[in-house]
Amino acid sequence: MGWMCDTLVIVREGSVLFAKSSDRDPNEGQGLEWHPRRQNGAGTRVRCTWIEIPEAPVTHAVLISRPFWMWGAEMGTNEHGVTIGNEAVFTDQPYAKVGLTSMDLLRLALERAATADEAVRVIEDLLARHGQGGGCGHENRSFTYHGSFLVADAAGAFVVETAGRLVAVEPVRAGVRAISNGLTIAGFAERHADRLRGRAAACAVRRARTQTSAARVRTPIDLVRTLRDHGHDGGPRYGPLRGGMAAPCMHAGGLALSSQTTGSWIAELRPGRTRHWVTATAAPCTSVFKPVEPTVPRSLGPFPGERADDSLFWSHERIHRAAMRAPREALAWIDATRAPIERRAFDADASADDVWRDALAWERSAREHARIWLAARDRRPPWARLYWAIRDRRASV
Repeated sequence: MGWMCDTLVIVREGSVLFAKSSDRDPNEGQGLEWHPRRQNGAGTRVRCTWIEIPEAPVTHAVLISRPFWMWGAEMGTNEHGVTIGNEAVFTDQPYAKVGLTSMDLLRLALERAATADEAVRVIEDLLARHGQGGGCGHENRSFTYHGSFLVADAAGAFVVETAGRLVAVEPVRAGVRAISNGLTIAGFAERHADRLRGRAAACAVRRARTQTSAARVRTPIDLVRTLRDHGHDGGPRYGPLRGGMAAPCMHAGGLALSSQTTGSWIAELRPGRTRHWVTATAAPCTSVFKPVEPTVPRSLGPFPGERADDSLFWSHERIHRAAMRAPREALAWIDATRAPIERRAFDADASADDVWRDALAWERSAREHARIWLAARDRRPPWARLYWAIRDRRASV
């Protein structure tokens, strides 16, 4: 059952930094998708994940990171620099069997808003009109939750938290603000949070780690370390109930709850210029952050599904899943070999095409190197090995 996430912003004079890791079920392929600006005729409707609603007259160009079976997105940006990440939250309000998912709300806000403030109003209006609901899980399609969001542009950011059709909004004018899988806005959280499920999600632990780490960030590349945090030095640790859920770089492997980081995003938002970097693959600790632009589509092969294929997501899974058998040795090799590529990726003068070429060449080299890790003794605890054996078999990895 995958539904964890961590999102943060750092608001400074003249710039906003944004970062998110999307945590979902391990075999839930997630890919990048570009959609151009569109004029939509009168009476046009759009089919979201579970319901159909009236389309807007104009939809902006967007770049989104989307789980394969959803219409909505986990994170994304648009041509105006509006950038949004969402979280699953658990509340005291009823869970509707049908409605807009929080992922639908995120994509609709990006398509319909030219500023962060407008995006907040879009979310509020859509919730009032259509409500939120419907299944949100891959392994358990009936599993559902409510949504919270960090909505940012170059001028600042907003935390938007929901409980059913209820909404609370908190502007972020300066400093660091992180959200995880629990309500945090004063008053709203005390009235509506489901604290038992929040504790199960370890949201307070992860939020505290990301908030503390982000306070030390000076430049966009510093956010890489925040998203790769395992909660300690070295590779992930797996609790028997929640796996590696207590850290932002999340690794599945628990008997009761399990979630895996399936995609990560970093953005620098400035007036007149935005920059974005994505993994487009699971596990930031084994991935390379690469530059993307919301209006410049890039061919990444087939969109991933739930079984191993030739997509970038699944090609990388062969690296990631092998590396987790012997994480200390694997991560040392990965850190050393990808470092020069990422330094160029965050260099404002570097060619994005060159960075992508080098990153994809690194992926091919790492897949060859992964044979060494596959041959090593699997050092994960027995419950984590069992968890992954089942998922590998389902995905034909």
